[in-house]
Parts: sequence; C-alpha cells; structure tokens
Amino acid sequence: MDLQLRGKRALVTGGTKGIGRAIVNSFADEGADVAFCARTEADVIATAKAVEEKGVRAFGRALDVGDGDALKGWVADAAEALGGLDAVVANVSALSAGSAEENWQAEINVDLMHSVRLVEAAMPHLEQSDAASITLISSVSGRDIDFTGAYGVVKGALIVYAHSLAYNLAPKGIRANAVSPGNTFFEGGFWDYAKENLPDIYETFMGLNPTGRMGTPEEVGPAVVFLASPVASRITGTNLLVDGALGKGVQF
Repeated sequence: MDLQLRGKRALVTGGTKGIGRAIVNSFADEGADVAFCARTEADVIATAKAVEEKGVRAFGRALDVGDGDALKGWVADAAEALGGLDAVVANVSALSAGSAEENWQAEINVDLMHSVRLVEAAMPHLEQSDAASITLISSVSGRDIDFTGAYGVVKGALIVYAHSLAYNLAPKGIRANAVSPGNTFFEGGFWDYAKENLPDIYETFMGLNPTGRMGTPEEVGPAVVFLASPVASRITGTNLLVDGALGKGVQF
C-alpha cells in the first residue's frame, strides 16, 4: 500500500531508539523527510546518517524535550530545514512509573507538556499543510487501570488531549490521534533492563500478554505512520491500540 507520504515532512520526538526509531524508519521507508530529536548527540548523528541512506532528508538534534524553549526552537528550525511540516509525532516518555511527587512532575512535564508544546510550536506549519496530522504516543496503561501511578494517569490524559485536538482542529483539516502500545521489548529498553535486573516484574508483565510475548518497535512504528499518513484521512480522534490484546477494556 502506498501511504502517500513521499515528499511529506514528518517530525518525531525521541527518534533514535525503540518505538521512536521504528517510527522514524517507517516514515523514511515511505519516502518522507524526517526531523527527530533525542538526548544523545552520537545517537542523533548515527540515526541521521542511516535515515539519509534511505534517500530522504533527515534533520536531527540533541535536546531535552522537557526544555520548552529548546523544543520550540528545534521545531522551528526543522520546519525551515524541511520546508514545512505535515505530520508530528509526540513520542518521548519519562517512563516514571511511580507515585512520588517527582514521578508526577516528570510525567506531566515530559509526557504531557512536551506534547502540548510540540503541538503549539508545530501548529503554524501544520495549518499550511494539505495533509496535516498529529499523533500522540500513549500506552495501554492510559486506558486500563494498573499500578503504574503517574505514568498511567498522564498517558490517559494524552488520549483525551488527542481527541480534543481532533474535534477542535477538524475544521482546519488537521487530524489528531493517539496510539497506545502495550509492553514493547527492545535492546536497551526498560523491559530489557527488567529482564536482567527485575525478573519478578518482568515475568509478571510477560504473563499478562495473551500472545505469550511482548511486542517489538517494528510492530508499532508502521501503525503510527499509517495513522499519520494521508491514507488515514478519515481517521481522527481515535486511540489505536497496538498491544497484542493485552488490554482488557473494550472500545466502543
């Protein structure tokens, strides 16, 4: 299927590892130019090189998305470098799964407010696009009640925020959706760490997966890119679960 993304301009936060890297790769494989950020300069440089080898333009920058000014400056520079923006994906998470005040602060500032700031910074550029989309990466923990404290609550807020954006931006032709992955395993990620250092937690969560395994970034990335693409032009205000039936809630 041609997702009609060739020549489009996508922007992804947290694009060098895990789900973010899979999203960047999927955009590039479809012919879209991609801007992305991450904390580590070396990872940004290596990812930009790999993306450009696919025959598209890459614009990477090392920054902390919790720094609002740095985030807004990067969005403006990325739009200038790529000649505009058509799709933005807020992917970064603090992964602060506790109930202490610092967990709440980290989740609100990184997961929620970085998404809000990203949307606000990208809006002038999205308004100029004929295929504009916003995608927020939430989690199955944002819909089902579990014991992740601040993480699940803030991920739930992202789903509500995406739906609100969809309703209010529909007259402008800008779509907004959320994607909620389940447990996603990749080398260097949280579940890789848990497998080696927190075996009881790892086995508990592994046992919740009816497929008998966790997902992979490569199973999430294409779903995100499809939802962000012009092919999904009638899909807005939805929460797409990519969880292998992990979640027990029913979406009507």
